[in-house]
Amino acid sequence: MATTLTAPGRQSRRSDVAPEGKRSKRRKRLSPALIIATVIVAVLALTWLVPFAWATITALKSETEAAAAPISLVPKSGFTLDAFVKVLQQGNIPAWTWNSLFTSAVVTAVTLVISALAAYALSRIDFKGRKVLMTVIVASLIVPPPVLIIPLFYQMVSFHMIDTYWGIILPQVIAPAMVFVLKKFFDQIPRELEDAALVDGAGRIRIFVQVVLPLSRPILAAVAIFVFIGAWNNFLWPFIVTNDSAMLTLPVGLQTIKSAYGIQYAQNMASALLAALPLILVFLFFQRQIIKGISTTGLAGT
Repeated sequence: MATTLTAPGRQSRRSDVAPEGKRSKRRKRLSPALIIATVIVAVLALTWLVPFAWATITALKSETEAAAAPISLVPKSGFTLDAFVKVLQQGNIPAWTWNSLFTSAVVTAVTLVISALAAYALSRIDFKGRKVLMTVIVASLIVPPPVLIIPLFYQMVSFHMIDTYWGIILPQVIAPAMVFVLKKFFDQIPRELEDAALVDGAGRIRIFVQVVLPLSRPILAAVAIFVFIGAWNNFLWPFIVTNDSAMLTLPVGLQTIKSAYGIQYAQNMASALLAALPLILVFLFFQRQIIKGISTTGLAGT
């Protein structure tokens, strides 16, 4: 009898506990802070999606419908891909896309190597002038890039690098902001790991490659993505250093596609979408690395 009485009691207790757990989870899900955060995120998402949706709709219209007043979301003649076809026909899109991909990839790789080595030296090696150099790096963050355009252009002329890949790449590989971010991350890595490697006979380069870099994958991925996006979107410097149409990057090349009939709204929006499409794909594929890198380093607060 005892066994028959206790078994239902246990079952009843479990049945009583389960609804309370579910209720607590529901309360957490419907907390005011979570609701407010969801609303804020939704508003921010809409502020980005509305212009993107408007550009997409305009690019899918004919030029007559795009310039017609009053503005309508759905054109009377229907959507068309004429704007994209004209942009692709008028410009050398494959060559410009390759130029942007190649230069952005090389800029990202070289910037990562230089910034990581400089940041590690500033974080771990005590040398003369270390504080002064760090001060100069931080101070250089407030220098606007257009100020350096003229001296950099004269340097490229003297090095005969106009209309070359290296002329586009080299001035972009120095990134003080990335050095600062990586240095802050390296400061958080426990020194005991490096001390143990030093006791085992490892040198600085081996420690950097086999100990520090594997622990820094999130921030390295985030920095690589930020540098790539910046190099891809860079319009001013490639525009100044290139004259040959075959050497233009995609943002510069798309701006050369002009019509004799004035502003072509549909073609302009189609060009903007073509230039932004690779960056959207990069973010969609690597958004986890971006978020993880920011949360790991505290980059959002710097």
